[in-house]
Amino acid sequence: MKPIFLVVALPLLASGCAATLPPEVIASGDLADLPVDVRPVRYQNPVSGYTHRVPVDPKPWRNQNDAQVPDGGAS
Repeated sequence: MKPIFLVVALPLLASGCAATLPPEVIASGDLADLPVDVRPVRYQNPVSGYTHRVPVDPKPWRNQNDAQVPDGGAS
């Protein structure tokens, strides 16, 4: 038997041995009559948290690297 046949046939055979059927995914009844409370949609400006930032020159990398060194020296 070819391996590709096993890859296709094995899940089909295993799904045939399932003890229960999958749940229905189709909604039944009229959804407009359901008593569900929904909060009204409130407008939120998409750029309300924006802060303007300008490019800056990079700092010397050696000072940045030395600031990240843990205390205690080299191990």
